[in-house]
Amino acid sequence: MAGAEGRAGARRDPRASAGLNPKAAHPQAARPLGKPPRSPEEEEREAKRALWEKRLERARFTLDTYRQGTRYPPQSRPIREHPDQEQLPSPERAQPLSKDARDVQLRLKQEKVFVVGDELVHFYVGCENANTQEPLPCEVVGGMAHEAEHMVGAAGAPAGVPLVFGDDGSQGDVVARDGTFTARFQPSKQGFPMFSGTLRVSFQVRSGSQEGRAFFDILYTPVPPAVLTGKVREVVEQGSLQLYLGIQVRKAGRYVLTGRVDDEAGVPFGHVSFNEELAEGAHEVKFTLFGKLLVDEAPSFPLRLRDVDGFLLKESGDPDRELMAALRGYVHATREYPPTVFSPDEWQSEERTRYLDEFTRDVNDAQNQLDAVGGTGTP
Repeated sequence: MAGAEGRAGARRDPRASAGLNPKAAHPQAARPLGKPPRSPEEEEREAKRALWEKRLERARFTLDTYRQGTRYPPQSRPIREHPDQEQLPSPERAQPLSKDARDVQLRLKQEKVFVVGDELVHFYVGCENANTQEPLPCEVVGGMAHEAEHMVGAAGAPAGVPLVFGDDGSQGDVVARDGTFTARFQPSKQGFPMFSGTLRVSFQVRSGSQEGRAFFDILYTPVPPAVLTGKVREVVEQGSLQLYLGIQVRKAGRYVLTGRVDDEAGVPFGHVSFNEELAEGAHEVKFTLFGKLLVDEAPSFPLRLRDVDGFLLKESGDPDRELMAALRGYVHATREYPPTVFSPDEWQSEERTRYLDEFTRDVNDAQNQLDAVGGTGTP
């Protein structure tokens, strides 16, 4: 046996004992037949070619993405780019009743977030099974409206005004005894006639033997800095449809307004905005439906402007804005227009031209570098 093992060991390739693959011992063995090894210069050139191919691809992507994203002006965009602003804010959320009662889930909804002057807001609270979403009986108690803690600092709990949550079909409650508790709050009439800032409505919820706390926040402005008249003047200018909305400004400053536009069938189509300085007095806010946007999207006319809201932006302080009362629902319906009256040209500005020139130079530089090392790039 010893002799047999000795003969077998004699036949063993020493490269295997050293952990080497005999077939990979020679570099040429792993290279396809008929292709000589590259020289160091060729390897360097190939590495440069691969590098500049990637840089060219990235430069083209940047140019194309910027050009596509700036075809329309910032103040006239498709509504799909602003899904969170398709409707006026009316938040609804779910959360566990408490850390120890995660099988019970609160369903919380508020009618609005921004409240101005004598406007009122409704809050809705219900309980449900966290797994099946089946309604559960509950009770809402201890409702209190007060300044948000961050408005008054950390020194003690702020004084508040009691609020009642009921399920009896009154005070804004839609259906009696359906398990949804409703509270009605009008800051100007319920203790906050001159307050400006964030108000919090906190309360306790009981479901069976379990209990938890929750709250709603609103931003309140007692006296609006400007009032929208609701009157709209429409005109086609420079290939775009302009909607001029009347505004009576009480306090000069920078005003930021937003409007939503639906097509004839009521399908959300456009997001229009305004961001300019306005002096005191009567003015018009210009909402632009850009020509190329109308050409590309081809919405069915008449278009309808709806749900216009806005605020005066403050240079300092908290809150950073003074709210205007929103125009809720449809504000204006346009006339019908043939598509030929609108311009198919892309939006232009000094900034856009500067960036397009810069990104185009990046593409040309990358292409020239690639050509210099013998590549062509993807057309």
